[in-house]
Amino acid sequence: MALEIEKKYRLDETDAERIAAALEQFGAEYVGLDNEVNIIYGGPALAQKGAVLRIRQTDEKALLTFKRRTGDAGDIKQQIEEETEISDADAVKAMLAELGFSPVLVYEKHRRTWKFRSVEVVLDELPFGLYMEIEGSITAIKEAEMLIDADLLETEHMTYPRLTAEHGVRAGDLIEARFNNKNSEEK
Repeated sequence: MALEIEKKYRLDETDAERIAAALEQFGAEYVGLDNEVNIIYGGPALAQKGAVLRIRQTDEKALLTFKRRTGDAGDIKQQIEEETEISDADAVKAMLAELGFSPVLVYEKHRRTWKFRSVEVVLDELPFGLYMEIEGSITAIKEAEMLIDADLLETEHMTYPRLTAEHGVRAGDLIEARFNNKNSEEK
């Protein structure tokens, strides 16, 4: 299984602009912007393992992801992550329903991505705030955060699903954080 190692930061507009400028200054490769819809599934088997299934849809592709937290090294989280591209998201949604998994959270995100040295840096805008994630080895994350002057930024310990549960809008059994939903922006 693959291990995902990342650190997340809470940003304001000024921080986001400064980080983007620093990445450009250091010659980071801008990969592009994705507009995402993330659907988090729940079910007894997932709850028992402390895991989640996610379908992430962008304009270009759809991904099915399994994640299970393994531990933390201070502000840096580590989790098992298996991910695969899927050609028919609707068919996979139907399969998951047949297996007893149901959507519990939906959140939208605008993500700008850079490749910088041996890490991936993303600037994320969600309906409830701005964030940055740096993914790579622990050493590479610490090096990148020093170079782009991010080492003093506020670390965000909550996952996007937990933040969505806190800031989103409940619609029956589903909690949503969407850009067109004024309530999630006002919380």
